[in-house]
Amino acid sequence: MVKKKLALDVAPLWELNSIWGTLTLEQRKFVEKHLSVVRYKKNEIIYREGETPHGVLTLITGKVRIYIEELGTRPQIIRLHKPGDFFGYRSTIADDTHTTCASALEECIFYVVETDAFLTVVQQNNEFCYRILEAMAHDLAMSDMRQVNLTQKHLRGRLAEAISSLAEHYGYAEDGCTLSAAVSREDLANMSNMTTANAIRTLSQFAQEGIVEIDGKKIIVLNPDELMSINKIG
Repeated sequence: MVKKKLALDVAPLWELNSIWGTLTLEQRKFVEKHLSVVRYKKNEIIYREGETPHGVLTLITGKVRIYIEELGTRPQIIRLHKPGDFFGYRSTIADDTHTTCASALEECIFYVVETDAFLTVVQQNNEFCYRILEAMAHDLAMSDMRQVNLTQKHLRGRLAEAISSLAEHYGYAEDGCTLSAAVSREDLANMSNMTTANAIRTLSQFAQEGIVEIDGKKIIVLNPDELMSINKIG
């Protein structure tokens, strides 16, 4: 993950995520010396499985997919990130290579804090360290739950969960029902652990039942209660 540094007028790192807000003034000045702003184009790879991390990332603008590439199978999207999210820290703390891949769902701008600087403030600031432990525990719990859901739920339940996850992470447009994230059918399938054909077929069934409306890549949720019911029933 080597990108050209950008000089942009963006919100301070400490305002994007409360984890960074725990740093003292002195620690913030230190981090600023090891901080860069980088941009990734839509669908550009941010990092790949097996690569050595060069720093931890905080998303300023855009949307990110975290996925696993399994040999001979389609990628499986396991997590989504929105502006303000902080990630890439597990492999950095573990002194390990990345175990997942990350790419941009749309054009993204990031803060990148160099590895050594990040580890320095982890060792210096107890609250910062504790907040990272909390984030890791939350990610682990969500990952476990998602793995169960993807193996136990039927197609309809998995697709309903994917649409609900998009709504939860990215919200709705001004009309209050159109998902803010316009994702491809392939991405929707990879989030639902199904083939693209099955994702298209199931989404069409939802549209016929009046649960959603489809407008190109846009998904308009017409009946959120029914969508939630299908998600829970599985």
